[in-house]
Amino acid sequence: MMELQICIGSSCHVKGSYNIINIFQHLIEEYSLHDKIDLQASFCMKQCRHHVSVAIDGEWHSVSPETASQFFQTTVMAKIK
Repeated sequence: MMELQICIGSSCHVKGSYNIINIFQHLIEEYSLHDKIDLQASFCMKQCRHHVSVAIDGEWHSVSPETASQFFQTTVMAKIK
């Protein structure tokens, strides 16, 4: 099962982490991926970048609410086992 973590620390919160969580939850539901993706919110992961810190099985990415759907479609979906 893929572990998908979204930082909800103060810096990422301001950058829209809750919007990203909502987008990811919607897409997981839409594609019926509950058994393939473990979506987690995590307090500061010490990986601050330009946007919200997102980790897929420990691999770090920087995602904005505006790019979250595309990121899910291209990066997350490509890594599903």
